[in-house]
Amino acid sequence: MKSKSTEVMPLPRLLFGKALFEQEVNVTKVFTEGETLDICAATRGHGYAGVISRWGVTRLPRKTHRGLRKVACIGAWHPARVRFTVARAGQQGYHHRTEINKRILRVGTKGQANAASTESDLTEKGITPVGGFPHYGIVNEDWLMIKGCVSGSRKRPVTLRKSLVTSTRRSHFEPLNLKFIDTSSKYGHGRFQTIEEKNKFLGPLAKNSN
Repeated sequence: MKSKSTEVMPLPRLLFGKALFEQEVNVTKVFTEGETLDICAATRGHGYAGVISRWGVTRLPRKTHRGLRKVACIGAWHPARVRFTVARAGQQGYHHRTEINKRILRVGTKGQANAASTESDLTEKGITPVGGFPHYGIVNEDWLMIKGCVSGSRKRPVTLRKSLVTSTRRSHFEPLNLKFIDTSSKYGHGRFQTIEEKNKFLGPLAKNSN
């Protein structure tokens, strides 16, 4: 007997993803303020490191023979092998890590003039600080403000996804209440929030006189 051919129907989520091919997806269609997300990225690389900086073990006394930034005893005679729990030198950083349940404090879109304004600070200013972000520059695209740190160095790609583990932290269920977003210069001890404020305080400069 011949078996009947069965037609396989694609999953709805596959059809949804296929419809987004070569289409511009706005950040507001994916994430909203107040929700949590997961960050997948590679941490900063520090190259080959010893046990002191890699694992934080204690240095040996000053007169130790053959070095002091080492592990004194790496194990007993038997079993005649080094256990995995013993601190050893090797690669530090540039590891793939996933941070879960990072809360989104603000979602910004491209060209938004008052992106960094709040109810307590009505100054019309963008998210880019005076002079731009160090080693990055000016933000010209959609952006997210996330509470806490993000893995990796500047300009390194990261993956943002919906949270896989439901957050139970009480602070994640409280409403957002941003008071102030600092946009002063990050290259030093900045005091001005916008270029207009800086020019108004300093007045006409010699380099701009021509």
